Amino acid sequence: AQACQTFELHQPQNKVSVAVGEMLTLRCTTSGIAAPGPVRWLKGLCSGNETVYDQRDKDPSLRVTRAVAESNTDFTIHIRNVQPNDAGTYYCVKFLKDKTGEDKMCHCGNGTEVSVHETALTPGVVAAAVVLCFLLLLLGLCVALCLYRRKRQGRAGSLCPARTVAVGSFSSVPLQCCAGTPGTPSEVLDAEISHLPSQQSSKEENDIHYADLQPLPPAPRRGRSPGTAPTEYASLRVAAK
Repeated sequence: AQACQTFELHQPQNKVSVAVGEMLTLRCTTSGIAAPGPVRWLKGLCSGNETVYDQRDKDPSLRVTRAVAESNTDFTIHIRNVQPNDAGTYYCVKFLKDKTGEDKMCHCGNGTEVSVHETALTPGVVAAAVVLCFLLLLLGLCVALCLYRRKRQGRAGSLCPARTVAVGSFSSVPLQCCAGTPGTPSEVLDAEISHLPSQQSSKEENDIHYADLQPLPPAPRRGRSPGTAPTEYASLRVAAK
């Protein structure tokens, strides 16, 4: 009893609020003559107490550590990675050993009420989230614009201007010359004639059809030797028997 009277324990914190996942600091200091016996941190008192820290024992998980190691007057502790079930009232308690070797409570702090809340979004986190959303939206718009332009270009490339070529006394035949598929007039003409409807009579397929080819007017060319006349070519196609 005399040892407890000359000993003082100070627990200055009344209430502490901490976010989930953060570190909790509980302060406790002592003064006066310390009688033999440990200092402990208890969560709750009486029969419902739970030992959080014991001066004689070390936490193997290192979740609860001393702020000032090996100090005889400062028993402030740190609790890392606080969870919702850590909420409660914590007491810093000084124990004395009696003649039987049992620990008896000598002095108890006023208690610190700890409340745990969810992590709040800081202004920096909110700003970063807004910027990220804006960048994602801008990227999506760019991708959509690129796809739209490619679709428009594909439609424009598929449109082929039609041309008509007169073959002798025959009626004009529509020809298509697409960009990116150059060819000579004879190649285009052969390609178009090959797609014309076939004759109904097998006898007509074996006949030779002649075209009235009109001579083209001579075109002046530089470097042509005198006496050279222009030459016209005609191709005939006979269906196989």
